[in-house]
Amino acid sequence: MTVPARQGLEAVDILRRGAGDEAVGPVLHDGTCDTLGFLVPSGTAACWDLPGSACTQTFGGSGVVAQGPPVPPPVAGTGWLVPPGAAEAVTDPVVLRAALGEARRMIEAADNCR
Repeated sequence: MTVPARQGLEAVDILRRGAGDEAVGPVLHDGTCDTLGFLVPSGTAACWDLPGSACTQTFGGSGVVAQGPPVPPPVAGTGWLVPPGAAEAVTDPVVLRAALGEARRMIEAADNCR
């Protein structure tokens, strides 16, 4: 699931402040496109409809594991913002949707203070 970097960075902060099940899973940063990519459970793309984001079905898995030696990013030109092993296996899409909404509201409030 990809979002603009500014909103994604805010959402990562929100998720990291959460407790228990609200942990953030691995997150990729694509500096060229200025986006963040959250790893979410298989099947999420079928029902994802949050404006300003995209959720794409992948086939064959990413090869990402949560344990073991460092894993190279599964997408060329990206780097890990939150690497596997330092995070949950994936981010819960319900919790992610709430964090992205809160991030959007925070950005709008900050931009309107100018």
